[in-house]
Amino acid sequence: MKNTIKIFSVVIAGFLIIGLSSVAGSQTQSSATTDLQKNQLRDLMVTRTFEAPIAEVWKYWAEADYVKKWWSPTGYTTPLAKMDFREGGTSLVCMRSPQGQDLYSTWTYRKIVPLELIEYIHYLTDKDGNRADPVKMGLPADFPQGVRNVITFKTVGNKTEMTVTEYGYHSEQWLKLSRLGLEQCLNKMAAALTQS
Repeated sequence: MKNTIKIFSVVIAGFLIIGLSSVAGSQTQSSATTDLQKNQLRDLMVTRTFEAPIAEVWKYWAEADYVKKWWSPTGYTTPLAKMDFREGGTSLVCMRSPQGQDLYSTWTYRKIVPLELIEYIHYLTDKDGNRADPVKMGLPADFPQGVRNVITFKTVGNKTEMTVTEYGYHSEQWLKLSRLGLEQCLNKMAAALTQS
């Protein structure tokens, strides 16, 4: 069960990134945390600088062959990336575990500003892209139903600074597991970019 939780938390958030220079919660918790504060949502923000121009980094979000190079944590592969990369579109991606288990999710795009910003909602799904209820899959009730992601791109000299923000985690546990998945995925992205 623990492995299933880790795998699916990586799917939800893992959509992205690795080796990030900053991680921030949206709320600061004190030792005198109230019940209300415990229920506040937390956001994950990670920033990574790549030794590549924005146009090259952008492809890793927009084109299937590039998504397959990085969208999965260490030891996993990405056998499927059906990209419908446009506002209102939905991409279907699959990561495969070392044991051969396929885990599907979708990215439903809300806003795309070429070479500047991508906003989408990340959902767990079945192989046909139908949304799956995490609770019915045996995951805890506080597991996110869908996670809003915003990715921004900025030129810094001849490099690209990319920031990924994931919104609305209910617990520090999911925030930490998401960060772990993102870091592993981004390490793959960085390695693929150096080979381009």
